[in-house]
Amino acid sequence: MISSVASKSSFARTGGLSRFLHRSNNKSLLPRTAPNAVGAVRNLNLHEYLSMDLMKQHGIATPAGYVASSPEEAENIFLHKLNKGDTNNLKDAVIKAQVLSGGRGLGTFKNGFQGGVHMVTKPGQARDFAEKMLGQELVTKQAPNGIICNKVFLMERMYMRREMYLSILMDRGSQGPLMVASPRGGTSIEDVAKTNPEVIFTEPIDIIDGIQDEQCERMAANLGLEPGTAPYDKAIVLMKNLYAMFIGCDCTQVEVNPLAETPDGDVVVCDAKVNFDSNAEYRQKEIFAKRDFSQEDAREVEASKYDLNYIGLSGNIGCMVNGAGLAMSTMDIIQLKGGSPANFLDVGGGANEEQVQKAFEILNSDDNVQAILVNIFGGIMRCDVIANGIINAAKEIGIRKPIVIRLQGTNVKEARTLIDGCGFKMILADDLEDAATKAVGVADIAAQASKIQVGVKFEGFAL
Repeated sequence: MISSVASKSSFARTGGLSRFLHRSNNKSLLPRTAPNAVGAVRNLNLHEYLSMDLMKQHGIATPAGYVASSPEEAENIFLHKLNKGDTNNLKDAVIKAQVLSGGRGLGTFKNGFQGGVHMVTKPGQARDFAEKMLGQELVTKQAPNGIICNKVFLMERMYMRREMYLSILMDRGSQGPLMVASPRGGTSIEDVAKTNPEVIFTEPIDIIDGIQDEQCERMAANLGLEPGTAPYDKAIVLMKNLYAMFIGCDCTQVEVNPLAETPDGDVVVCDAKVNFDSNAEYRQKEIFAKRDFSQEDAREVEASKYDLNYIGLSGNIGCMVNGAGLAMSTMDIIQLKGGSPANFLDVGGGANEEQVQKAFEILNSDDNVQAILVNIFGGIMRCDVIANGIINAAKEIGIRKPIVIRLQGTNVKEARTLIDGCGFKMILADDLEDAATKAVGVADIAAQASKIQVGVKFEGFAL
C-alpha cells in the first residue's frame, strides 16, 4: 500500500533504480519506496530542458538544445539554431515532449500519435511532430491517465560510442549521498539491476568530506573508460561537477541516462532527471519558481496551498485523516472491506477549521468520490475543530455525499454534540472497522445507482 500511494505523487518522481536496486545477497541497498514518508514531503521535479540548463551552469557537458512552445518555433529552432540555416548540410535533432513522466518514448498521445521522442532529419518534421505533441496528453506507464505536453525540447543528436548510466541520490541506507553507475546505460536501469546486478556500482559519499578523487577514478573505470584517456579524465571532472550541483542546489537525486562517450572523446549528458528537496525551497527560490503546476494534479496543487498533504488515487471513497500512519491504515482497511480509496488526505496534527473546510471542498469536488470517510484521532488535533470544519463546509458548499465519521480523543464529546445539532445528517461510527464497513457500503450503493442512472437517497443525502 505504501508504494502504491507514493508512486502517485507527480511532485516526487524518484528514479526507478532507487526502488529496485539491491545487493546480490538480497540486503537492501536503497529503499524500495520513495525516501520520504508518504504524503509528508514531495520533491520538486523539473522539466528536462530546465535540468539541462542547470547542468550547463555547473560546467557539465550537454548537447545543444532549445525549448519550443509552438510548431513554428520548433521548426525555426531546427533550421536556424541547431543548423544555423544550412539546409544543404542538415544535422539530425531529437524532439522530446516535455512532460514530467518517464517512458516518454514508448508513450501514446490521446490523439493517437505514437511516442513522445522522435528524430528530426529534414525540414518540416519538427513542425509536424510539434503539432501532434503540443496541447495533447501523453499516456505513459508512469502516467496512465495522461499528462499534458505544453513544450517540446529540440536537442542536437549525439552519436554515441558508449552509453553509460550515472546518478547521485540521497540514500537512506548509507545515510548520505550515493553515487550509482553502470556501463549499461541507455536502457531501463531497473531491468539491469534485476538481471545483472554485478554491473551496478555504488560509491557512498561522506557529505562532510565530499566526493573524493579516488571515488571518481574507480567509478570512471567501472564505467569502462580507460585510465589515461581523455574520456576517463572528462568523466571524473563531470562527476565532480555533478556532485557540486547536487549539493549546491539541494538535490535529492540527479539521474543521467544515458551518459554518452562520443567518437570525439567527449563525455556528455544526453538525458537527465533532477529532483530537489522541498525543504530547501526557501534557499532555492529561483529553482522552485520553475515548478510547472500544469504537470500536477490540480487537487494536489490546491491542497498544498493550505498545507494539506493530498495524493489522488483511483477509488471512490474519499479519506480525511490526521497522520500518515492513520491514513495508510485507513486505506488498508477500506481495501480489506472490499472498497477502494480515492485519495490520501492528511490534514496533519495542527489543522484549523479553514484547512478542514478546504479538505472537504477538495473531496466533495471529486466526481469519483461516492462517499467520504473521516477518521480522526484527537491527540494534538481537537475533534471539535474537525467537526466545525466539516459543518462549515456543509454550510458553504452543500455536501451531498454521504459522510462517515469516526472520531476519538481530545474533545470527542464536544465534537459529537456539534455534529448532532448541526442540522446535517452524518453517519457516526464507533470504531475504524465500523467506519470502513459503513463507508464501503454507502459508496457501493451510490456507485451502483449511478451506474444504472437511478437516484438514491440516504437519510439527509440525495444522490
